[in-house]
Amino acid sequence: MSQKTIKQVGVLTSGGDAPGMNAAIRSVVRTGIEKGWAVFGVRRGYEGLINGDYISMNRRSVSNIIQAGGTMLGSARCPEFKTAEGRSKAVRALNQNEIDALVIIGGNGSQTGAHALSEMGVPVVGVASTIDNDLYGSDITIGVDTALDVALEAVDRLKVTASSHQRAFLVEVMGRDCGYLALMIALAGGAEYVVIPEIEIDPEVLAQELVAAYERGKSHALVIVAEGAAYNAEKLASYFKQHEERLGFDLRVTNLGHVQRGGTPNAFDRILATRLGAGATDCLARGEYGVLVGLIRSEVTATPLSEVVTKKKPLDLKLFKLAAVLAK
Repeated sequence: MSQKTIKQVGVLTSGGDAPGMNAAIRSVVRTGIEKGWAVFGVRRGYEGLINGDYISMNRRSVSNIIQAGGTMLGSARCPEFKTAEGRSKAVRALNQNEIDALVIIGGNGSQTGAHALSEMGVPVVGVASTIDNDLYGSDITIGVDTALDVALEAVDRLKVTASSHQRAFLVEVMGRDCGYLALMIALAGGAEYVVIPEIEIDPEVLAQELVAAYERGKSHALVIVAEGAAYNAEKLASYFKQHEERLGFDLRVTNLGHVQRGGTPNAFDRILATRLGAGATDCLARGEYGVLVGLIRSEVTATPLSEVVTKKKPLDLKLFKLAAVLAK
């Protein structure tokens, strides 16, 4: 795609909110203005893009938001954008409002949409933002570190109760089909076992591990479960309940759910979001379109969206083995 003269840039957030999105918006707005562009916020993600729900933004528009969770621009599911007609409406709205380029902050679904717009000739740059950390093109994405902090605090509290009552707890965490969050929480929280989508589990093996933990003198047993695992927390609890007499115990379930997404962004996520937002406007300024800006080996990098939407980000399974060793 040839470089074009940019005068007006749009920025939108899409998909699940992630702590640090506001810091990324702030960075895009202020670095874009520094480059001499007019910057417009698109409200409610792709829905707003189609409906032309754009707001003019200046430096003061993004004052005092760097510490706020969520996204000031809002986000929404937009089935219409998944259709060819919906995407055509979005491009027409961009042209009618004279938006020359677009920065899209979000995860897999958002960047799939970014790639589709890029294929239609729209100068687009994506910013890697999802607490699931399943997006190819960035070692860690905006929101992950804060989500880990929030979940870990809950796990630490549950361990106190579990020890007091000598109980086994299942804690389900988010992550879609990726076990990253669960694995990192298990490592940092000292869990006895972790269940992730990447590795199949036999509930009987899990039962044996929990029994062994008590036999080793542990006063509690804590299992971290990724929501996308074949045996999620609900299914595991049901299995243990059905076989409670034989297994000798049941499992108490805590589902952390969306509480992980709503935390105030920590220092790491604020800095990461700021760097990636600035990296996005730098890409636009040098005519590097159709890419995702992420962090690889501590450097801000650009990965073609065509790779981002077709390649799967691997999970380091050596850490799964390490978690098993440390749980003994």
